[in-house]
Amino acid sequence: MVTDMSSSTPSNAPDATLPTRARLPINRCNLPSVILGGLTFQDHPHALEIDGVTTFHADLFAMLTALDDASERAAQFQDYMAVQFRLETPEDAGGEKGRGRAKADYLRLLRGWFFDADGREAAVLKSWAESRFGLLTRHHKGRIEGPDDPLLAGFFKDRADGLHNTNALEAQLDLVHAYCQFELARHDPKQPHLTLYRGVNHLDGFEVLDHQGRNTQVMLLNNVNSFTSNRDTAGAFGDYILTVNVPLSKIVFYCGLLPGRMQGEHEFIVLGGVYKVKSDTF
Repeated sequence: MVTDMSSSTPSNAPDATLPTRARLPINRCNLPSVILGGLTFQDHPHALEIDGVTTFHADLFAMLTALDDASERAAQFQDYMAVQFRLETPEDAGGEKGRGRAKADYLRLLRGWFFDADGREAAVLKSWAESRFGLLTRHHKGRIEGPDDPLLAGFFKDRADGLHNTNALEAQLDLVHAYCQFELARHDPKQPHLTLYRGVNHLDGFEVLDHQGRNTQVMLLNNVNSFTSNRDTAGAFGDYILTVNVPLSKIVFYCGLLPGRMQGEHEFIVLGGVYKVKSDTF
């Protein structure tokens, strides 16, 4: 069920645009960051496709389309990933067997995000969102205020550490996103949004661009965020509940996409940008 969060302020208001400080001029998907990161996109979402992914892996998606059982599709997807990226034998792709991070893959990266959204795996995920969608990282171990902020240097280091001695980790994420979008469309192709929640202790840490009523704000969220589909779960993480109508096209991964793996708190990984957010106490 999608919550009605409409207001009298139209989405084409100046504060609805993704600020230049939060975007890159180019990306690797079918829409520029200024569009996909703006408030109008939240109201009127469109499919997001990373350049060349479904074309290059057309055989995978043709095979998945022919399968009616979701668990069988998930198994086939994981088998494809293991073979395509030599996940069981990283030395085939130049990795150092038994050393370093040669065994780091998309599954470990996702687990790392769920464990620590400011860790090195999280830095890789945020960097991937930058290059693919043009959404700049706004928060990593604190709000990044500008190009001279020491936190930005820390983010770059965590990203480098996370990518070191791995095999095409960002390309693995490309396929995770494409598969997630495939499954969401398969479940309910007419549903453009999902109402998700996030529990926080304070609201002053968020970049508020505009106020639209007593409990509704236009916020600039980080380029990658965690939400849950369960309001009670969100309430366990803070005194305030943020409620957001998230376009399905901005969902990167959700617990349950791969049965038996990442069975978390109904958690969703969501691309950021400008969002209309309703906030209230739990």
